[in-house]
Amino acid sequence: MRSMNLVDSWVQTTYSTFKQPIPCKSFIGFICRPVIKPGFPRSKKPISSLSVSAIIAEEEPKIDAAAKPPPFNFNAYVAEKANFVNKALDDAVPVRSPPMIHEAMRYSLLAGGKRVRPMLCIAACEVVGGHQSAVVPAACAVEMIHTMSLIHDDLPCMDDDDLRRGKPTNHVVYGEDVAVLAGDSLLAFAFEFMATSTEGVAPSRVLAAVGELAKAIGAEGLVAGQVVDLSCTGNNTNVGLDTLEFIHIHKTAALLEASVVLGAILGGGSPDQVEKLRTFARKIGLLFQVVDDILDVTKSSEELGKTAGKDLAVDKTTYPKLLGIEKAMEFAEKLNEEAKEQLSDFDRDKRAPLVALADYIAHRQN
Repeated sequence: MRSMNLVDSWVQTTYSTFKQPIPCKSFIGFICRPVIKPGFPRSKKPISSLSVSAIIAEEEPKIDAAAKPPPFNFNAYVAEKANFVNKALDDAVPVRSPPMIHEAMRYSLLAGGKRVRPMLCIAACEVVGGHQSAVVPAACAVEMIHTMSLIHDDLPCMDDDDLRRGKPTNHVVYGEDVAVLAGDSLLAFAFEFMATSTEGVAPSRVLAAVGELAKAIGAEGLVAGQVVDLSCTGNNTNVGLDTLEFIHIHKTAALLEASVVLGAILGGGSPDQVEKLRTFARKIGLLFQVVDDILDVTKSSEELGKTAGKDLAVDKTTYPKLLGIEKAMEFAEKLNEEAKEQLSDFDRDKRAPLVALADYIAHRQN
């Protein structure tokens, strides 16, 4: 185990670089190239001003009611998108030969889950004026990669967990060897599916999206967060807020950020729109982990669908541990408000799903 002084030194150096404004040169390079008076019969009887007022008064509420848009129905939106994504995932990964590996892939991929990442991908596409069809492969790809990360995270050599989404984890059912391979297969197929199945989008945008996703899950993204997390677990005497934030921005927020950015790129967003959505996503990604840390100490395993109290059991540094429950909750609310501020320039109706998803992440109970 490396000394924490070395880890924190590396984190401080890397994190200061990470917090710099995100350049978008590569992305910009990809996408920046005589009046006739009618005659009316005269009334023999003058129209009373009272009757005119009555007519106007009677019609005004109808006009106002017709102009008022219906409130956004978040529950209906979630149900519709989750069903859509579940079917798309089911169709994308059928059982082929050899059947065992495909069954293991499908076991974890189709085990349920909130489908937050695919929904964010679709909502980001639509908020910049794109159509859902442009991002279906990308939405499926981010869920495949998320599932891979869960399969690997649950392995005995990592977090060593035996419950995920209310079911035995992949390695418990299929063994560690097949679980590792199932995760590897989902990772590889995610890129294949996105690259070969995306239609109606300029190749330059597809290429930019592929690069964005690859960076988010590699040694500058998810893997970096996981490595520092492993180094700190059980040896967290000197772990401060900067190190904790580095871990979760990379380990958790990176893929959530990629989900939103992919949707914006493939939906035709401008560089400015993409960067605003990137900031939004990074904040809700960190928010997701802060809430996860809070739920780990306030909910039961049955409520969570995974082992509760695991962070405390392995002596892992969390936001409640460093800040206390009340301050951690205040930090979560602050992140939520700052995230939603990034959406102010987008159309109110089109941004409604993203606003609702941010609130859901902030106030979820599992």
